[in-house]
Amino acid sequence: MFLSKKFIGRAVLCVFFLLLIGCLLLSRLGQNGVPVLNYHQINDRDHNALTVSSSQFAAQMDYLNKEGYHTITPAELADALENGAVLPEKPVVITFDDGYLDNYQNAYPVLKQYNQKATIFVISDYVSTYPNYLTWEQIKEMQESGLIDFESHTLSHVDLTKAGSSEEIMHQLKDARTALEWRLQKPIRFIAYPCGAYTDEVQTLTKEAGYRGAFTVHYGLDSQGEAMYALDRVPIFGGNSHTMLRFKLRLRFAPVVAALSQFKSNLTKDGHPGLARFIPLP
Repeated sequence: MFLSKKFIGRAVLCVFFLLLIGCLLLSRLGQNGVPVLNYHQINDRDHNALTVSSSQFAAQMDYLNKEGYHTITPAELADALENGAVLPEKPVVITFDDGYLDNYQNAYPVLKQYNQKATIFVISDYVSTYPNYLTWEQIKEMQESGLIDFESHTLSHVDLTKAGSSEEIMHQLKDARTALEWRLQKPIRFIAYPCGAYTDEVQTLTKEAGYRGAFTVHYGLDSQGEAMYALDRVPIFGGNSHTMLRFKLRLRFAPVVAALSQFKSNLTKDGHPGLARFIPLP
């Protein structure tokens, strides 16, 4: 049994290094893809996997600015993916999920400082309802700046794969879009799936609900030929520390991280959680 485990361990390491080499090649091939950065909370209070500190966020935005990245909107991304529209050099999409109050308090001033565009996917029923979430007045102010776009994150953050019925899925999708369009007086054409979860049915209903595209939390860059209702993002969350090194690795090597993450997930699903721990992820 010991030898068997040892053999499996060596085999996994061999596969890992072969995968790493393949990933590096994949990364080079995927350099033309567009990174869509995914944030949640920006504050110095909540030290959890969803929160990036205010100073780290400012440093990350400063890095994007100095490295010549140009922020674009989901609509501009979709125009490029679907119609071949020309994008600026080194395009990047900055997104936030849920619509936390600290997006206004801490992220918005930094984005204004660097004149960077961003998109916030809001849970429509949470706006002006819970103290830790944005108000309609704050959303209006940010929208009028021309820098911040607002899109849908459903009515109440229901995992659409567990909604129970097609009717409930459509209720979450369509009624959130209707509410946001009424409040913001603008078309709502994009959504971020709660928990990043989706199925073929969810994708179909999302299209029927009038959305042009939908974002997941799956690692990767987006390029022409991408499924518009399963768009990749680069999660800037999910770890115990959010350092510049981690940010740079996730931004610049998204295809590598995506492949390694999938490999690690497959090992766990196949009953090898111990071996999965050996697969490093930034």
